[in-house]
Amino acid sequence: MPMRHVTLRQLRVFEAVARHRSFSRAADELHLTQPAVSMQVKSLEEQAGVPLFEQIGKKIFLTEAGEELYARAHAVARELDAAEEALDAMRGLEHGRLTIGIVSTGKYFAPQLLGRFLKSHPGVTLKLSVNNREVMLRELAGNEVDLAITGRPPEDLDVVAVPFARHPHVMVAATDHPLARTKRVPLARIAEEPFLMREQGSGTRGLLERLFAEHGLPLRVGMEMPSNETIKQAAMAGMGVSFLSLHTIALELETRRLAVLDVAGLPIVRDWYVVHLGGKRLSPLAEALKRFLVEEAAKHLCGQEVPRKRRPSAQGERL
Repeated sequence: MPMRHVTLRQLRVFEAVARHRSFSRAADELHLTQPAVSMQVKSLEEQAGVPLFEQIGKKIFLTEAGEELYARAHAVARELDAAEEALDAMRGLEHGRLTIGIVSTGKYFAPQLLGRFLKSHPGVTLKLSVNNREVMLRELAGNEVDLAITGRPPEDLDVVAVPFARHPHVMVAATDHPLARTKRVPLARIAEEPFLMREQGSGTRGLLERLFAEHGLPLRVGMEMPSNETIKQAAMAGMGVSFLSLHTIALELETRRLAVLDVAGLPIVRDWYVVHLGGKRLSPLAEALKRFLVEEAAKHLCGQEVPRKRRPSAQGERL
């Protein structure tokens, strides 16, 4: 059967599977069952006349033909998204859809903020993509998200980045840790402790590594974990100390399950940024959400705000 009979639905499904390298994750994204996704891909392979995927163990890979088709299917998917955004813009701010990329630390406060935005825009649908910094930046570079929320804008990508709230980072440990009762602990003393670390690609890990490198201190990695929740549980169990965003531990501090260590030179306070590609023409809806974050976010952010020292510009910072 000629490829001209390929449907947009098949291309959408194939593009999602190829992007995630996973049938199950594609099914979740598209709100389909996994058998339905497999059926669409199988039908597309029959029309192509060549395999598009190959499976080795539990992992799937694109064949050479799959790579070729994916480049074109990805472009088609982006054009369809752009068309939908244009139509949403014509309908105004009461209806529409936005895809928001969020670094994993942001999941502790972003839903709260976005929920406030949706109360005044009840016809809007938001799709959240939560990943570590490395994956989120790939999505941003690939124009897979309309806006991104991150603690540090990329330096090697043309983006507009607007700070919207302060972002403190602290050292934490179990409440019965000996250093929890010590004042002004030198950073060199903390360096003697085993650290509970996020995986490579995490923005929080990168910030900690830069801090220790600036002071010429070795970083003793006790355990490496893929989520802040696992790190918090390990810290509460007395397995080591960790360096976390203050916004991730509000509940643990309130219930006194974790303690913030009084370390000289801390907290390190950065900004949260809302970011988009420099050449991207934002829809009115995306502009409205960006404006909401800049003007309202700091008022509601977890009750753990450090006072702002400056007001971000309306246009943001081109990086």
